[in-house]
Amino acid sequence: MQKYVVYYRVSTKKQGESGLGLEAQQRDIGLFLNSYAENYSIIGEFTDVESGANASRPSYQQAMKLAEKERAILLVSKLDRVSRDVEEIARLIKTIDLKVACLPFADKFQLHLYAALAEQERDFIKQRTKAALQSAKERGTKLGRPTSVQELVEMGRKAGAVMKSKADEFAEKIRAIIVPLREVGISLRGIADALNIQGFKTQRGKDWTAAGVRNILTRLEAN
Repeated sequence: MQKYVVYYRVSTKKQGESGLGLEAQQRDIGLFLNSYAENYSIIGEFTDVESGANASRPSYQQAMKLAEKERAILLVSKLDRVSRDVEEIARLIKTIDLKVACLPFADKFQLHLYAALAEQERDFIKQRTKAALQSAKERGTKLGRPTSVQELVEMGRKAGAVMKSKADEFAEKIRAIIVPLREVGISLRGIADALNIQGFKTQRGKDWTAAGVRNILTRLEAN
């Protein structure tokens, strides 16, 4: 019989009291167990109401210790319920078996990739926001309508170059997960589904499609 230790985490006290975040996690866990687990037993359930940045969360530590002691699988709804730190994820999966309900077929290698991509995405957003604020500050006295066709053309050229640069940078950020999955035979649709399940968005904040994944791969091949 396969043993599971279930771990839940909500970020705020309000979420913990309302059950909104917790109910979604319980639903995902239930779907996983009903669809993919056979002859199993849940030997412990733990919940933290705390930020994922803190690896010393009391219930998290208890869940890990129980899973390691009983050689059980630690089951969570999404990867970020464990941690948003790729080093913490890497350390965890070396110690115990981890399963993510929303990524039922992901192995340790793929979970590490997901964690790395999520961390890169957060860093990229921070850098992009900082750069945008600095750029706006620097051109603060230059804002206004163009006065000639030549200025319009030049503005369009610069805007196009900036858009291409951002698209190339985004493609590089997501290379770490799309390319390995494609190399092991995952379909474009399968990669898109995996990205959507884990909550990743396209550069424009939309859900992924097979065509979107193909465009990223094409851009990477061209660079």
